Amino acid sequence: MSIFPKQYADLVQRLRVPTGLLLAAAFVWLSQPVLPTLLLGCPIALLGLALRAWAAGHLRKNQQLTDSGPYAWVRNPLYIGTLFTALGCTVAAARPSLATIVGVVFIFVYLPVMEQEEQHLAKIFPEFEAYAKRVPQLLPRLPKIYPPQRFSFEVYLRNREYKALYGFLLVYGFLIFKSL
Repeated sequence: MSIFPKQYADLVQRLRVPTGLLLAAAFVWLSQPVLPTLLLGCPIALLGLALRAWAAGHLRKNQQLTDSGPYAWVRNPLYIGTLFTALGCTVAAARPSLATIVGVVFIFVYLPVMEQEEQHLAKIFPEFEAYAKRVPQLLPRLPKIYPPQRFSFEVYLRNREYKALYGFLLVYGFLIFKSL
């Protein structure tokens, strides 16, 4: 079942990266970080990055249905990690208006993209339907089945997840600089 029209989901799929750049520009313009907010936001953002890294080390895109690691707990750990990273940066930026912007982007960009990706997975993996019934989309739940596949640093590198770390370092570095 889709909440968002396919045409809209296709559009935001293509605009996901430019939207992220606009979000970064909003942080540059609106942020007013201070030491306490930087210290409070950093562990939240790092938790999000760690979740993304863990997920990326299990994700074999379009090769197999990934149901190990964090994918045993929740179907969209990369997006949850992105949300936590953005929330941590939002706390660090010390501007509640940025939280509203992040929320709107998550709802109107990332949710339709998640829907579209799940439709794609259902087409290429017949077992996706059973997986979707067993594993929640966004709110993690202790898995009944925990596949034995282990984290792979090689897979993490192949997925180029280090780019999320670079982006975080750039944004947080800027916020620290702006707080001085």
